[in-house]
Amino acid sequence: MSTLASSLRPFTKNPISHKKPNIPAFSTTIPSSSYPINSNASLSFIAPLEAILFDIDGTLCDSDPLHYYAFRDMLQEIGFNDGSPIDEEFFINNISGKHNEELCRVLLPDWEFEKAMKFMVDKEVLFRRLAAEQLEPISGLNNVCKWVEDLGLKRAAVTNAPRANAELLISMLKLQDFFEVIVLAEECARPKPFPDPYLKALNALNVSPNHTFVFEDSVSGIKAANAAGMPAVGMATRNPEQMLLVAGASLVIKDYNDPKLWENLQKMVHQKSSL
Repeated sequence: MSTLASSLRPFTKNPISHKKPNIPAFSTTIPSSSYPINSNASLSFIAPLEAILFDIDGTLCDSDPLHYYAFRDMLQEIGFNDGSPIDEEFFINNISGKHNEELCRVLLPDWEFEKAMKFMVDKEVLFRRLAAEQLEPISGLNNVCKWVEDLGLKRAAVTNAPRANAELLISMLKLQDFFEVIVLAEECARPKPFPDPYLKALNALNVSPNHTFVFEDSVSGIKAANAAGMPAVGMATRNPEQMLLVAGASLVIKDYNDPKLWENLQKMVHQKSSL
């Protein structure tokens, strides 16, 4: 099987090349209603709060559907799964949150590594083309960013995404001046779920993990945050609530407008002022 060309010509007849995917239609098939969100969780133990670290994909913006569409169509193009398109459950369980080098082993174990990485690079090109047309921030993101700035908290973006993706998404969200530090897993010894990217962010900001928490939407990201000594607020943007809680999320929210989040933020501010 030949290496995919860098050109996107093989996808010119693909529906996603001509119209925007219906993002709201992307939904998990994994049941989560039987596993309630822990609404009593509290983050007040980390007060006084010094910093907040943010993942990018699925945490700042609802980008997982675009990754799913790109992987679905490109994997089908090469005959993966006998040519049957992957479904959302497969994407959530096997792809979401993983670094591209790991995905080479998961999805294309029989390919030479260079060829598999070329496939991943082409997939990211398609993803960026889709993202440039329709990316939207997670609801309430601007309010949280303003709250962080008003309090003078330190902040960093920490991602497994390649540099081109991270720069595009942060630029489209107009957060270039918001983040003091951007940590790329590809520039660390190990990506998430290892703690290396988050430990690098803590070191760069010169803050303690005892007074910092993380916003994450994936299992690998939550495990990385916990391994670095920090609690994680799970963003149930697309991944099931149960999955995030089992991974170790201290609290799971639907978006940045969730009352549970603001209750916790206000408690931390009140506790800081009382110290």
